[in-house]
Amino acid sequence: MQLHGCGATWRESVPVREIFQGKTIWNGEVEVFDLTGHPKAKRAYGWSHPEGDDNKGERFVTVLEIPPVTSAETAVKVSIVADAKKGTPQ
Repeated sequence: MQLHGCGATWRESVPVREIFQGKTIWNGEVEVFDLTGHPKAKRAYGWSHPEGDDNKGERFVTVLEIPPVTSAETAVKVSIVADAKKGTPQ
């Protein structure tokens, strides 16, 4: 994972659906990678989603497996919360 300065091996794709107040706020595949050479994380999660007013752009997201992130599902939740705090739309 060039972004995090370590090696990565793809492990699996995990379907994740995040529902808040009865509405689906994120639904997609999260790619799981085993890391080598990272000082804190043994795994990372990555995905992309449309971005921009016309949804023609694409945003790539990577999240390291560092508590509270312990799974693909918690990686998505943590990303959504971080974006909400920054005012970035999902």
